[in-house]
Amino acid sequence: MKNITSFLFMLFCCSTIMFAQQMMQVSGTVTDQDGNPLPGASIVLKGTMTGTETDFDGNYTLTNIPSDGTLVVSYIGFNTIEEPVNGRSSINFKLTENAESLEEVVVVGYGEMKVKDLTSSITTIKSEEITKTPAGQAMQALQGKVAGLQVVNNGAPGDSPTVRVRGVGSYPGVSDSTPLYVVDGMFYDNIDFLNPADIESISVLKDASSSAIYGVKAANGVVLIETKSGSFDKKGQITYDGYTGVQVAQNVLKMANAEQFTNMAIESGSAADVQYILNAMQRFGRSRINPNVPDVNTDWYKEILRIAPIMNHNLDFSGGGKNSSYSIGTNYFKQEGILDMKNQYERFNLRSKLDFKVNDWLTVGGNTIFSNATKYPEQNDAWFTAYYAVPVMPVIDESNTDAWPIRYASAQLLGYRDAKNPFPTMQYNANRLKIRKMLANFYAQVQLIPEKLSFKTTYSHSYETINERNVGLPYYVSNGTQRNFENVFVTKKNSTYSNQIWDNVLTYTDSFGDHHLTVMAGSEFRDFSFDYLASTGKGYPDNFINKDHPELWYLDFADPETITADDDGLRQYGLSYFSRVSYNFKDKYLLYGTIRADGSSKYQQKWGYFPTVGAGWVISQEDFMSNNKIFNYLKLRANWGQLGNDKVPASDGATTTTTITTALDDQLVTGTVSSSTFSYLEWEVLEEWDLGITARMFNNRLSIDADYFVRDNTNAVIPIIPPLDRTPVRRNLGKIRNSGLEVALDWNNSVSDNLTYSVGVNFATLKNEVKDIFGQPYIDGGSAEFRQRTMIGEPLLAFYGWETNGVYQTDAEIQADPIAVANGLVPGDFRYKDLNGDGILDANDRTVIGSFIPTYTYGANIGINYKNFEFSTSMM
Repeated sequence: MKNITSFLFMLFCCSTIMFAQQMMQVSGTVTDQDGNPLPGASIVLKGTMTGTETDFDGNYTLTNIPSDGTLVVSYIGFNTIEEPVNGRSSINFKLTENAESLEEVVVVGYGEMKVKDLTSSITTIKSEEITKTPAGQAMQALQGKVAGLQVVNNGAPGDSPTVRVRGVGSYPGVSDSTPLYVVDGMFYDNIDFLNPADIESISVLKDASSSAIYGVKAANGVVLIETKSGSFDKKGQITYDGYTGVQVAQNVLKMANAEQFTNMAIESGSAADVQYILNAMQRFGRSRINPNVPDVNTDWYKEILRIAPIMNHNLDFSGGGKNSSYSIGTNYFKQEGILDMKNQYERFNLRSKLDFKVNDWLTVGGNTIFSNATKYPEQNDAWFTAYYAVPVMPVIDESNTDAWPIRYASAQLLGYRDAKNPFPTMQYNANRLKIRKMLANFYAQVQLIPEKLSFKTTYSHSYETINERNVGLPYYVSNGTQRNFENVFVTKKNSTYSNQIWDNVLTYTDSFGDHHLTVMAGSEFRDFSFDYLASTGKGYPDNFINKDHPELWYLDFADPETITADDDGLRQYGLSYFSRVSYNFKDKYLLYGTIRADGSSKYQQKWGYFPTVGAGWVISQEDFMSNNKIFNYLKLRANWGQLGNDKVPASDGATTTTTITTALDDQLVTGTVSSSTFSYLEWEVLEEWDLGITARMFNNRLSIDADYFVRDNTNAVIPIIPPLDRTPVRRNLGKIRNSGLEVALDWNNSVSDNLTYSVGVNFATLKNEVKDIFGQPYIDGGSAEFRQRTMIGEPLLAFYGWETNGVYQTDAEIQADPIAVANGLVPGDFRYKDLNGDGILDANDRTVIGSFIPTYTYGANIGINYKNFEFSTSMM
């Protein structure tokens, strides 16, 4: 026993001595390829948490390191390396730059390019960034992430957001200012059918240089979308992701409560308003807390709002063998609206993408997306009515026995002009849309000369049907707020859209010495058709149409003599030829140019020609930048180009003869006036200059992209009023300018092997200015109550009205102001400015008071990754 104990003691001492002999101190420096120190580089003993960072001079020291251990060295923007210690006490490391972000390939029109070869302003968002934002519409996920891209969500389930790229360049700036969406080569006006989880990347082409390859479709920017694909020689995998949550209205407008509303009515001095309050007290009683206030305190926004659930589920199968790849997926999305009524959007999608290598020179494939959605839209009138509803009235008034089928309260019974209750319009209108869309895309690619010359032919077909049903149910609340049985209606609408595109593209790529060249030429044929049929019927029997019997909501039960129909449709053809040249010398000097000729049956001007040219200088590749310690990559970009806009409605009009009667020498004379209101339209052509910079700094921690642009629509289509015939006619006679600065900054850093973080901010300015409206003093838009006016030097359709200068507080202030007395104002009314100083407040005192086009936009994104956990947040 004693011998065994002695042996174990000796063995322990030997092992301790051996262990002590294996531990050592290691020091050295970490530099880049040029010998510049890398401060903050991470040196970690592999398989442990033991490690340190280099100081400002790139030096490091590690203690208690096993002599046979391995050190792992990493630094943002550089390739990570591993180095065995092998008993050395001094080890220096030289890291090579990781230019992966610059070598990354992005999608451009009819092809791909490396980031470092771009001379244009293109921003690409990858799938992992898109899916971080739970959204039913893909473009909602880009809000605040792309400088110069304005995304405005209205929150309604199934509705597409308003998307603008670099402002508004057409009049009136609604449907004619939306960007072109290109999904796997197919053209769309919106992508409401697309599941965000099916998207591999979204590239926003902002300037003319990048967009002009799409010709007349590209005037408002282009959004290129690539859906997910499988991979060759990859084991099949099944992926599920999903979420469920709730939506809660934020920043809800705070309205006056019953006590505040009553005090306002009394202090106004209006006998009628005071009487309305007294009527409310008589009808609903007095409050026990304050007997001078009606015993009702309705928060109308709280009444019409609800907490709305949202859910999304995705299932994907992907993989591939030696000669094939596949990606098949399905998605279910459902979103309730926050308006407390039948308001929701439900969508089911099926997707497949297949690619086959038939042999060494031929690859074929196809992509199909089927979307089946049902949408119950909100009643927008409810928001307007809730704003004007009075808090001294409840939602339900049991004493309103004349109301049916529900005894909704009516402000008319208190003396007000109308019911001021949003619930009837929410409950007695039953609208529904069934939306089915199919995208089919098939291609064949032939390698004529391996790695150099290829030919690709692609056929795409987008087919969409929309079946809409609108039903106006009968109800009565009070006079003026009712729908009697004679006015009950059922409307059925059917719309069909078909868009076919056939592309043929020949691409040549070659390198010889320091020269790199890519030449592309192609053609495109387009065939678009639209059919529309609608019919409305009235005269339904009493109690035949009600909320509980949707099976009776058909035109067959309407009075045949009331049925009306509307039939419409169109068909348009287009043929285009395009070409692109991209040249690179020593990865230092870049040249880029495109030309596209577009022919269309839409306008009298059958052909439009849209060129662009761009240049880039990679300054960081110059010898004088080789020892700089700030810039890892620095490129200047400049480009010019022209874009077309085919979203302007086609030419229309006719020659008309009108019989008029007028007074001449005190005698009534009847005659005729002939006029021609035909709009002969050419292409709207936007011309744009762009100057940009792309930089990677501080060992690739900081990336910067900045652009300054000027975009002019020199022949904008605007309404013109001829001097003799006052009938408005459209002409290419306007000029609208958008200019601005866009800056995007991203900072990425690694705290350790397990912890990284990123911070991104973007900022953009925009000046929208009308330069010419053909000598007209102004062009009015909007309505009489909400006037918008287009004038030289001001934004397009600027808000036009009176400037306020406070609120009249007392009757003494009213009496001291002749303008207030002349207009019969009372305390609580706005005090408006007499801008021309003539002592009269009239139309001549109106001015521009704002614009719907923002002068600046911004966004910020923060991401933190710790091991397998990820946190991200976005602000805009």
